[in-house]
Amino acid sequence: MTAESLSGAAEPYRAGPRAGRALRAASDAVPPPGLVLLAILSVQVGAGLAKNLFTQVPPAAMVFLRIATGAVMLLAVVRPKVRGLSRRDLGVGVAFGLSLGLMNLSFYEALARLPIGIAVSIEFLGPLTLAVVSSRRRLDLLWVALAAAGVILLAPWGEAGSASWAGIAFAALAGTFWAAYIVFSAATGARFPGASGLTFAMIVATVLTTPIGVAAGGDALLRPEILLLGAGVGLLSSVIPYSLELEALRRMPKRVFGILMSLEPAVAALVGLFVLHEVLQGREWAAIGCVVVASIGATRAGG
Repeated sequence: MTAESLSGAAEPYRAGPRAGRALRAASDAVPPPGLVLLAILSVQVGAGLAKNLFTQVPPAAMVFLRIATGAVMLLAVVRPKVRGLSRRDLGVGVAFGLSLGLMNLSFYEALARLPIGIAVSIEFLGPLTLAVVSSRRRLDLLWVALAAAGVILLAPWGEAGSASWAGIAFAALAGTFWAAYIVFSAATGARFPGASGLTFAMIVATVLTTPIGVAAGGDALLRPEILLLGAGVGLLSSVIPYSLELEALRRMPKRVFGILMSLEPAVAALVGLFVLHEVLQGREWAAIGCVVVASIGATRAGG
């Protein structure tokens, strides 16, 4: 799931007139639920492609390539407008960008240690917890308990399994930064005009990840094929899903959109199975199911 889709505040970039008309014509032929599922699939295939490259490029370097690609594409169509903004406004934008960068760094480190379905399920607990805390309904305690049961099932309690404690910790950290991202995204959207806040955040995230990614990647980042594949990860993980989600939100209620996005952990597990050949155990599928049901329940209650 792209973090921007959950906040609904920091709007993704808009394509130019011709590209926008072409995208609109193509997307109008697809029902809104189909657009959401295509967006989810694009994100997870992008993550799968990134994971396949971890043998050649470390996770931190892949994060740098992904974020830098997104920043360049955003800058091509949107210039961050900071004139007239206060230091507090800029500070919120910086926090937005830092949470974006740290979220991706943590998630890719989790992805290097966990099957993709498990990593996404644990990361999903961040926005799920934020949704539950924001709604404050008694029924939400059920969804918290269900999600907690999912995490308990995923943990490698005294046995060798697909999960690792380090991977779980990184995924949980990614979820924490995801929740922070959502909060700062909403605050940034209220302070920055249009999509300039997202562009500003992408620049901040690029500045954050550049020294880390370059130090980790080294000479591998100079290889044309790695740069091309990194751009492909950025396209699949950011540009394509942002565009599809924006069009879907234009044509469907946000609550229905949120329910469909709750399927992301299950889609991630299927991508892991068919793309990465990651075979999960029965209890791990049950855990993913717990997180999906908890997310759907929290989304419906919040609607």
